[in-house]
Amino acid sequence: MNVLDAIQSRRSYRGKYKNIPVPREDLIKIMQAGLSAPSGCNKQTTSLIAVDDPAILSKIHRVVDPPVGETAPAAIFVLTQRINAYRDKCFAVQDYSAAIQNMLLAVTDLGYRSCWYEGHITDDDRICDEIARILGVPEDYELVCFLPVGIAEEEPLLPIKKAFEEREWFNSFPRT
Repeated sequence: MNVLDAIQSRRSYRGKYKNIPVPREDLIKIMQAGLSAPSGCNKQTTSLIAVDDPAILSKIHRVVDPPVGETAPAAIFVLTQRINAYRDKCFAVQDYSAAIQNMLLAVTDLGYRSCWYEGHITDDDRICDEIARILGVPEDYELVCFLPVGIAEEEPLLPIKKAFEEREWFNSFPRT
């Protein structure tokens, strides 16, 4: 699959996963894709933890409420460090967002499905903090997202997108 095909066929998958393990070699490829993303001023604020141990996944799923991705045989947890870069600006959000997008494209390329779960775990109930404790994440890192990874039981629905012409222009914003 070329990158443009992966971009066009990537979908957020919120369904059930087949009970088929994801080989570590594939998890490594996905994480390498993530860590190959650009990083503001090369601060490399993004780190990753892949979990494929069913016992650890089970502990994590017990704290995720409402449950999501609970049938995935693996998950990748995204960590960030808030490190200031150029002009005392922190680009951690941009860094981990680029890493997540790269990983979602790699997931698609390798024949798996996933979904970007961030707000679900970083909301006021701070599920991310419970997950971080389970994973032994140090205090100077923040767990910001998780990506369940596996083979989908069913094909995801194609989302309804606005027409290309409604969101793209050349040379200036159109006048109404």
